[in-house]
Amino acid sequence: MRYGIALMVLLSLGVAILAAAGDKPATETKAAQADAGKAAWAPAVKPKPLSKNVERGLDWLVKHQLPDGAWGQGEESAQMGGGAEMKDVGSVADTAIAALALVRSGNTPKQGEYADAVRKAVEFVCGEIERSDGDSLYVTDVRGTRVQSKLGPYIDTFLANLLLAEVQHHMPDQKSEKRVSAALDKVLHKIQKNQRADGTWGNEGWAPTIAQGLAAKGLNRAAQGGKAVSPQVRERAEKYSQSQYDARSGKFGAEGSAGVELYSASSALGGLADSVNTNAQMEAEFRQQAQSAPSAPERQQAQATLRRFDEAKRDLKAAQEAVVARLDDKDFIAGFGSNGGEEFLSYMNIGESLVVKGGDEWKAWDKSITENLNRVQNSDGSWTGHHCITGRTFCTSSALLVLMVDRTPVPIAAKIGRR
Repeated sequence: MRYGIALMVLLSLGVAILAAAGDKPATETKAAQADAGKAAWAPAVKPKPLSKNVERGLDWLVKHQLPDGAWGQGEESAQMGGGAEMKDVGSVADTAIAALALVRSGNTPKQGEYADAVRKAVEFVCGEIERSDGDSLYVTDVRGTRVQSKLGPYIDTFLANLLLAEVQHHMPDQKSEKRVSAALDKVLHKIQKNQRADGTWGNEGWAPTIAQGLAAKGLNRAAQGGKAVSPQVRERAEKYSQSQYDARSGKFGAEGSAGVELYSASSALGGLADSVNTNAQMEAEFRQQAQSAPSAPERQQAQATLRRFDEAKRDLKAAQEAVVARLDDKDFIAGFGSNGGEEFLSYMNIGESLVVKGGDEWKAWDKSITENLNRVQNSDGSWTGHHCITGRTFCTSSALLVLMVDRTPVPIAAKIGRR
């Protein structure tokens, strides 16, 4: 019964997603205004039924939600030392990733077994964003979480972006829809305003390359859902992801990876894969412009954009092949050497890229990683990290996202938000 309800809700996420109205630059064309906001999502493959392991993990998450709708980082590994004071302090990053796990299982803020839990989580995240300033990259005044120390101080912002991009247009009423839309607009403004010229958002934390990939992913998910995202911002993030793999040496960039190649490889793959997904939905429009735009400069610009799209696809293919060639390398897959939230997020990025690619490589990866995560699940349904990000909330949520990666939303309509 639970699978039937979850699949029904999951399929409902593939309906057209309407963009909220907002101020747009005068340079945006009427055609782009008309097109923006009608993207639709659907899984790349037929999703598997929710396993008993997944159901136990979801139940554990819901039981540990705080009264205000948030999640704290939860119990950490004793070897990390300290951090106990943050166990039950509501954190945007922990709340957003927990809610994303519930959403991925087929729940929305208005439908599904855990609709109430998702709705309360979204309300908490929106409240934190509303209290934040207008221009900095922060969306919360909570400092000192384990996730922030490991992935950088803005991880809350990037995960809030991902959550809101997926729940917009699935709130229970018009008032809550407007609230989510406004919060997402504010987060997008912060992210776009604070992007550096090289396409990054800082290099603080132990392994900030993972946050970089999530930032790029979130921008693309928001654009796919109809929000106006600057093409220049998307392009800079895309180029940075491309730059992280050197096809000549077969190596991934070490910047911000704590020396762990799994982190840099999966982050580059994750950010680039979502960018290519977005580009694919815009390709027909630019092909038409390249042939029939009224002026030569417009046709040339469209042709240049199409070349960029092709380069991104080429580089994604090369990066995927490089990662696939390492999937049997136990040292590569082990990451830092033991499971932590960083490993689980890396497995999510790899899976989200491979599921769109499909084929035997995807099936083999899914089978192997599922068996591994099922093996290390705790008896109470949670997952615990053994280094760095060890909090049960984050590790359980990210592990669940890996196990449900076949439900990842992929854009299927050619209406992408841009400005």
